[in-house]
Amino acid sequence: MGIVGLPNVGKSTIFNALTSAKAEAANYPFCTIEPNTGIVRVPDHRLADIAQYIKPQKLVPTTMEFVDIAGLVKGASQGEGLGNQFLGHIRETQAIAHVVRCFDDSDVVHVDGSLDPLRDIATIDTELMLADLATVEKRFTQVKKASKGGTDKRAAQVIGVLEPVKEALEAGKPVRALRLSREERALIADFHLITEKPVLYIANVDETGCPAVLERLQQYAASEGSQVVALCGKIESELAELELEERQAFLQDLGIAEPGLARVIRAGYELLGFATYFTAGETEVRAWTIEKGWKAPAAAGVIHTDFERGFIRAEVYHYDDLMRYKSEQAIRDAGALRVEGKEYVVKDGDIMHFRFAV
Repeated sequence: MGIVGLPNVGKSTIFNALTSAKAEAANYPFCTIEPNTGIVRVPDHRLADIAQYIKPQKLVPTTMEFVDIAGLVKGASQGEGLGNQFLGHIRETQAIAHVVRCFDDSDVVHVDGSLDPLRDIATIDTELMLADLATVEKRFTQVKKASKGGTDKRAAQVIGVLEPVKEALEAGKPVRALRLSREERALIADFHLITEKPVLYIANVDETGCPAVLERLQQYAASEGSQVVALCGKIESELAELELEERQAFLQDLGIAEPGLARVIRAGYELLGFATYFTAGETEVRAWTIEKGWKAPAAAGVIHTDFERGFIRAEVYHYDDLMRYKSEQAIRDAGALRVEGKEYVVKDGDIMHFRFAV
């Protein structure tokens, strides 16, 4: 996920807390020029739960990658504020985490002089849509010409998607508003359109929670089918500096169940359409990331390509089965362990042993 937003909305503060990296956080635009990349663990209590009954030497969570992209400004699509460089970094991500400033603080300057999260979103979206429109227009005539005559069937399919995309962008609507199918997105994948990417809004609030401002943002996000995660960047950055036990005590004092960043990571994971399956043995209990809907051989290939190439079968039970029966042997005795073949669609929470031959 690429973390975007206007300058001084708290992107780098949140990124630092997410990754415990130390990107420079300064009260002026463009202090983040090269994108900072951090790998974060996806919080999942199921790892520790599984380890209660299958005693491993170690636990290995799955991860997500976050990229802190420098603050965009008006005119970025025309190259303002090193805009072309920043837009290029966004194109390389799979989804966007849009940090929106919902706090008022006279000590932290706002690039537009006042607090208005919906105006800020519109500024970013406009620049991204203009950049996408420029990308589409560069090749539109060429693809349209190739589609005529009926000889280039793929070009005809591409133009069938590209025409409504161009119309939406010209009307000031992001590509994601078209709710394109997976097949339609695949046809225009090589355009690397930024506004086709799904968006998660991160509302950076102060200690009060900024309820009135937050409600406006939530209503806007709901209208386009996006999710909002509210957190206080200041508190999250303080939490990130604490040891685990101190962190738990701090959360308890605040009356918070978990850090807001855990919710950001999980929401991003869900937004990307990911699911988790597990392998479990004496050496390790490990979480693996797959896309929802993947079949068993593709899921096995995440471990090693040989597993997919030589896939024979998978022995499968679910996390819920282990919580119920307490051991693999009890799961076998209860008939809850299944043998699945190449057409099995892996479910989130499956615990799998693969059989393969190369």
